[in-house]
Amino acid sequence: MTAAFRGAVAALVVVAARPAPAGEEIDFARDVAPILETRCVRCHDPANRKGELSLATADDLVSLGYVVPGDARGSHLLDVVRPSDDGPPTMPKESAPLSEEEVAILTAWVEAGAVWPAGVVIKERAATDKSFWSLRPLVDPEPPAPEGLPEAWAANLIDRFVFAKLREAGLEPNPSADRRTLVRRATYDLTGLPPTPEEVEAFVADPSPDAYERLIDRLLDSPRYGERWGRHWLDVARFGESNGYERNVLIDGLWPYRDYVIRSFNEDKPFDRFVLEQLAGDVLGPGDPSVEVGTSFLVCGPYDDVGNQDAAAAAVIRANAIDDMIRATSEAFLGLTVGCARCHDHKFDPITQADYYRFYAAFAGVRHGAREIATPEQRGERDAALAPLVARRGALETRRSEFVAAIAARAEAHAAEREAGWTRPPADRGGVEERFEATGAKFVRLVVTGTDRSPATPSNFRVDEFEVYSAGPDPRNVALASAGGRATGASRRADDFQEAYAAALAIDGRPSTRWHAHGPTLTVEFAAPATIDRVVFSADRERLRPSEPFAAEYRIEVSADGERWTPVADSSDRKPLGDAHRRHRLFEAEITPGERSRVAEFDAELAEVGRLIAAVPTFPSWWVGTFSLPEDRDVHVFLGGDPQRPGDPVAPSSPTVLSEVTTGYQLDADAPEPDRRLALARWIVRDDNPLTPRVLANRLWRYHFGAGLVATPSDFGDMGGRPSHPALLDWLAARLRTDGWRLKPLHRRIMLSQTYRQSSAWRPGAAADDSDDRLLWRFPPRRLAAEEVRDTILTVSGKLDLRAGGPGFRLYRYLQDNVSTYVPLDEHGPETYRRAVYHQNARAASVDLLAEFDCPDNAFAVPNRSSTTTPLQALTLLNHSFTLDMSGHLADRLEREAGAEPAAQVDRAFALCFGRRPDDAERGAAVTLVVDHGLPAFCRAMLNSTELLHID
Repeated sequence: MTAAFRGAVAALVVVAARPAPAGEEIDFARDVAPILETRCVRCHDPANRKGELSLATADDLVSLGYVVPGDARGSHLLDVVRPSDDGPPTMPKESAPLSEEEVAILTAWVEAGAVWPAGVVIKERAATDKSFWSLRPLVDPEPPAPEGLPEAWAANLIDRFVFAKLREAGLEPNPSADRRTLVRRATYDLTGLPPTPEEVEAFVADPSPDAYERLIDRLLDSPRYGERWGRHWLDVARFGESNGYERNVLIDGLWPYRDYVIRSFNEDKPFDRFVLEQLAGDVLGPGDPSVEVGTSFLVCGPYDDVGNQDAAAAAVIRANAIDDMIRATSEAFLGLTVGCARCHDHKFDPITQADYYRFYAAFAGVRHGAREIATPEQRGERDAALAPLVARRGALETRRSEFVAAIAARAEAHAAEREAGWTRPPADRGGVEERFEATGAKFVRLVVTGTDRSPATPSNFRVDEFEVYSAGPDPRNVALASAGGRATGASRRADDFQEAYAAALAIDGRPSTRWHAHGPTLTVEFAAPATIDRVVFSADRERLRPSEPFAAEYRIEVSADGERWTPVADSSDRKPLGDAHRRHRLFEAEITPGERSRVAEFDAELAEVGRLIAAVPTFPSWWVGTFSLPEDRDVHVFLGGDPQRPGDPVAPSSPTVLSEVTTGYQLDADAPEPDRRLALARWIVRDDNPLTPRVLANRLWRYHFGAGLVATPSDFGDMGGRPSHPALLDWLAARLRTDGWRLKPLHRRIMLSQTYRQSSAWRPGAAADDSDDRLLWRFPPRRLAAEEVRDTILTVSGKLDLRAGGPGFRLYRYLQDNVSTYVPLDEHGPETYRRAVYHQNARAASVDLLAEFDCPDNAFAVPNRSSTTTPLQALTLLNHSFTLDMSGHLADRLEREAGAEPAAQVDRAFALCFGRRPDDAERGAAVTLVVDHGLPAFCRAMLNSTELLHID
């Protein structure tokens, strides 16, 4: 395109827009812009720019010659959106072709001069804006008073909202459930455990009008409440005690966060404070472990710790880590899928790419890792205990250094005469050969006194070849495994991976064979005594592993019996590898026996001081993240989500659309790191932020009824569900605020409602109109969650250990080398009989009973758990050793508590498992089973029963 033509086009596309006259004249804003907004800029904007073309402005149309004003035939833009003889149009690629009308509009626009008004920038049109239901200001609606409202449904205002919706649909609610059903339902709901038979009978027999209210209050006060509802939040927080990705290493310092969550729920900590502590606990309570631990929320998700030497790849890994924090925060607290705007503006919600990077700026200084956690008083006490020991160590180190320096100075004075004896080249990692006088031996060993990394203290070295040759005209390698040679030594061994590293490894000369020694020697035993005169060894024959340590200082020894050793060769006449090795050799040659003893005394004193320092109690190291801004504090939009393509700079601030709805915040680009997270947290819980209380109220409702008023608890955007009871949702959210963000009062309101107390009975007529029970014409029954299944089996068997808190137990064998493996345990011992919430849940660690009953793998947040029905559930529950063990324990309990009479045992089993007595038919069948097959078989059947696993 010529300069003159480019200028002509540029002149045309900046013509000011004119009002559309009557008739068919094309107006850019009215006719053309909507097509570009909805069909084009999704892929062709400055942040994406597919085909190197942006349609956000006229610039690329001009510079690339896609449009020739006034010439529709010469405009390539029209060619790609129209069908051709070769087939359908090539654009748009990710959606249906433009309609004939849309193509006609673009053609008419080009023919009319391709006018693009000055200053107009096209952005993809989101499906929602600030008028979307979830972004509107929160209101406190007046509860309705629908016609025909039953008296029992009038007292609790929740029931008014629900009944009004039922009445609109022509539906009636179910009657109340019986007391046995209610006590079982409520107890599981608030504690995740079954009620005891005594608790059931006491409630059923209590004639007091407030018996149910007192039941709810008792359950809310139970420490089991936090264990149950804390588990719900851990799902939302994507809590997992390994880092995931390919290494998937266990994180032992995350359990304090789990305990913090449980404690927060039990204490009914105001949720706004709960939010603040999880995003900025280190700022709100520095030196207070009970507060600082909250920031584990930011770093308890998966992260890639493999590392990458490539700067571009490392930047992507870092961006992924922050992306996890952005998604977790925005979805858990706001119900916004902000993560969808990482590469471009959100396709459906009014979240721009710049908004995403405003969140990014808030978390730019957060990194995964552990920190010592202690109060200032604890730190002061430790410092006081350490100070004299550290001073003593410093004085000893100074005296030792001065003493050794004097010896080293003498050694330098005699250096020339000693260096004259170093005639051979230094040891080579690619191969070392030592020849010596022929000698008989059954054993040969390599004693390493220094490696290329350390001339004095070898900790490990690598050998990929060790050959010992017989003397004579026809030498042979007598160390070969095929010749009966056997190598022994302290080889590398990873915990629980003893199978992978044999105690004895035969060096057989193959390139794949290598020895990673964690001791100073490698010993080879021959099949029979032999006369030898040569040893060849190497660490890296192919020179592919320059970082592996090898033997730089050594000696070769032989033995007939493996007890008495004779040196036959060493490296003393080789040139040293470097200056450190040179100085060490000279020092060793100069030092006298008396001086060596004095150095040993210094070392012994230093070791004792070191032991005393180590004995001073340390502080716990918790996985709570580390916080520091990078040197470059500026955060930029990453075009296309690529860290290598920085765009406009952004500063920490609230999202644009919500700054129009709420009182937003804006920080300077160089704001301190703590201020960034604290400002975000405070904005999330502002009184005028409508999302946080709506999302929280919906989560509570979801866990009580199995489905939220909004079916997508972490997505309140256009792609999420719409509220079934919008006025009720706002009313519940308003109650959260008036209750000071405390959850227990809202639990109480919900569970005291007639809606919650309904029977779960199925009514075909109502189901025909509302098959999903979205309008709540009955209480929705459910299957127990995975943790409830296991905890219930332990409870009724009398084996549940209610110890709370602390490091978790494991239902797997943990195998770790460079990567980790989790092998499910076939047998579960008494140390595993705690509540499942205290299991050390690692990612990608499938654990029999828990996994089969849909315990999630928290690679991501899980706002809605699945509830599947599979054959493996029945097979595992029937045949796993855990169930068999618990069947035996339940049988023992029945014999202790009910005696030897089968009928009494059956009655007690029904009370423990179902909270009721069996009817005559059930009792008769159960007694027959006990008599014919034994009490454990009957108990096994009870633990596999549908009634045990379901709540009505």
